[in-house]
Amino acid sequence: MNNFWTVVGHSYMNKVKSKVFVISTAVTLTFVLLFANVDLIINLFEAEESKEPAHVAILDETGEWYPAIAEVLDREQSAIVLTSFTESEKEGQEAVSSGQFDGMLVLREGADVPEATYYYQSVNQAVTAALQHGMQTVKEAQATADLGLSDEQLQQIYAPVSFTTEPVEEGEGAVKTEEEVAQASFLVVILLFVIYFSVIMYCSMIATEVATEKSSRVMEILISSVSPVTHMFGKIVGIALVALSQFFLIVLIGGVNALLRMSAGTGEGLGVVSDFVSLDALPVGLMMYALLFYILSYFLFATLAAMLGSIVSRIEDVNSAVGPINFLVIVAFFIAMFGMNAPESSFVTVTSFVPFFTPMIMFLRVGMLDVPLWEVALSIALLVGTIGLFAILAARVYRGGVLLYGNSSSWKHIKTALALSKRER
Repeated sequence: MNNFWTVVGHSYMNKVKSKVFVISTAVTLTFVLLFANVDLIINLFEAEESKEPAHVAILDETGEWYPAIAEVLDREQSAIVLTSFTESEKEGQEAVSSGQFDGMLVLREGADVPEATYYYQSVNQAVTAALQHGMQTVKEAQATADLGLSDEQLQQIYAPVSFTTEPVEEGEGAVKTEEEVAQASFLVVILLFVIYFSVIMYCSMIATEVATEKSSRVMEILISSVSPVTHMFGKIVGIALVALSQFFLIVLIGGVNALLRMSAGTGEGLGVVSDFVSLDALPVGLMMYALLFYILSYFLFATLAAMLGSIVSRIEDVNSAVGPINFLVIVAFFIAMFGMNAPESSFVTVTSFVPFFTPMIMFLRVGMLDVPLWEVALSIALLVGTIGLFAILAARVYRGGVLLYGNSSSWKHIKTALALSKRER
């Protein structure tokens, strides 16, 4: 047991001290902070832009629309300063080019309503949208007056219809309410991406670690004092602790950021995340499922990665060796993306029982539907059983694979490693 923890500690410290770990962790934490505070960043830029209103000249060839548009924009407190321009259109364009105005709106006579052309030197979507909205408002007011409609009649026309949604009677496989789905869908998407990137990154890390020790001949020294099986599971647990360390830092930084925001009174502690999920209504059961499926997915693919890493002799061959793992994760991810729009489909239901897809697909169904408990238990049992079978197979292949060198294909090496492991016993 001491040898096992020695391998775990060595694998953990070796990765934590590496430049790749430090850089990837720093980049991830920076992204988390930016995402959590994106609303503050947007408000900061909007505040800077709002300090300087846009100066727009209006050349009204109709002689009627300028006062109405100016009134609308003033009523809506638009950050636009309008100026009536009486010179020629060409002179107005030159004024915009010289920086006298930010833009010029030219109003010409049309069939029913004026035709507008907006000239600008630097594009500003907010200004063009405000001008267009002002013209639309004036046009609707004029049409209302021409038809003789009162304000009450106009309100009836634009009054929204009454539209509510209610799920069918609760039962097995019943769809959850919109509020529950809105809460769960955000967590589902987060876990899908976490599993996707974690499996690809950490499984590749395990395979690379094993291949590196083989290529430097350190493996021959290690297995003389530690059994190959102990070495393999020590690697898996060590890299798992690396993953937990990164997640702990992410949660820690996110929590500190939330506390600072709440103490500073800058909105919800979760920032933009609060638009999707609320801490008060956070589904604890779904979080437990997320943790369980993540751990199971890691051990499933980590055992495969350790097995495939043990049968390659060069670091350059690692990517091709773990290619099948990446392919399975990518397929599961795309099925899950499809399932976000149709979680009750038969295809999604069937694939949720396939062990390689279960962590993503079954968690998707649990989050989006009221899945019967026996289905969840069955999928977890199949997943755990598959992990056990692959652990036994990986241990046998690893026992012989760490002693294999050469340029044979991975699949031939698996057969050779199994034969060699029988002789070693």
